[in-house]
Amino acid sequence: MSSGKILPRRQAIPVLYTRGTHYEVGFDMGRTFGSMIKNFLILSQPLNETYLPLYGTAKGRQIYNETLESVKGSFPQYIRELEGVADGAEVEFHKLFLLHLDEILPQALKHQPRNKNQPTGCSSIIVNQKHCRLLGHTEDALTETLNHYYFVVAHIISDKPQGKYNVKEEHFMSLCYAGHLPGYTMSHNHHGLVFSINTISAELLRSGKTPRHFLTRALLATSNVDDAFRVLTDAGVGAADACSINFSFLADPRQMFYNVEMAPNPDRKNESHLSIKEVPLGAHNYHANQFERIHLDQANELMLKSSVSRMHAFGKYKPPASEHDVRNMLGDVTGGCFSVWRDNGRCDEVVKTIAVGLFDLNAKTFSLYSDNPSLTEPHCTLPLLYK
Repeated sequence: MSSGKILPRRQAIPVLYTRGTHYEVGFDMGRTFGSMIKNFLILSQPLNETYLPLYGTAKGRQIYNETLESVKGSFPQYIRELEGVADGAEVEFHKLFLLHLDEILPQALKHQPRNKNQPTGCSSIIVNQKHCRLLGHTEDALTETLNHYYFVVAHIISDKPQGKYNVKEEHFMSLCYAGHLPGYTMSHNHHGLVFSINTISAELLRSGKTPRHFLTRALLATSNVDDAFRVLTDAGVGAADACSINFSFLADPRQMFYNVEMAPNPDRKNESHLSIKEVPLGAHNYHANQFERIHLDQANELMLKSSVSRMHAFGKYKPPASEHDVRNMLGDVTGGCFSVWRDNGRCDEVVKTIAVGLFDLNAKTFSLYSDNPSLTEPHCTLPLLYK
């Protein structure tokens, strides 16, 4: 029975190993985490207070349908995967797709106020030194998401090429929010890709385009840097909403990290608007939930204030050069309401840090913390899937 209760922080991170077709892998996710997914659908305020009522209007349904058709045209396999999640969890597909549309529906309908309780955080730190190549990431989310996440390690083999990039095999590990497709938080794949995502609230969103969640899902299938840029550019369609992607490939001969800011195209071109920053050996980079380089209007005042506060906190440290440095920075609690590590122990907090991940590219490991990384040891340290 799904209670819709928010529990205190659990020291538990479930991991599912699954293989099969896209639908089968989705079904396994849904079946295994069905009670968590049902619970999340009860607790999700944006879904129940904003997205579902708008979906019930004629214009809202039209935006939903045109975006669904657009994604089916590019990535039918990921729609099948999400249908599998819905069937496995015994929940309605439209509720899950609405979660992936996120703010596209209210923004396209100029619905005011836009949901104030958006996830207001996640911070990424890149360290690219010869002796120390790290990507650290805090995953912050609405308090109702605390304890509503899981890891999926999936091996997907299709009998014929899938989607606009003709993918036949995928093998990845990704942190998933309950009922969401893999790829939108922190992930890695067997081609040596490691990446983390920072949500950005652009003021301008586009319906009928590809929601960021599906582009980052497609990123999980990429095998080199050119592939990754091709997916993010999304030629012929383009991103519907914005985010920042921090990534590197273990086998990249240049040993380059990248931070890419992706936004809907302001000139109405049918491709994403990208700003690419290279982080070469000897450099480091921080990114939170705001554009650092793209000059487009942003929504969500709280998320912007929080980003400024977290970037300011990072600026007080010497440039990070070790795992210890990154752990301390990601566990920083100096910013009051808008600190890097967010959890004051009260249940009335709107946003909490739900997990921290640390990719070590030299050791080829991924460490996961379910509590403050400056004070605790990792919950688990897993080998990367790099083949």
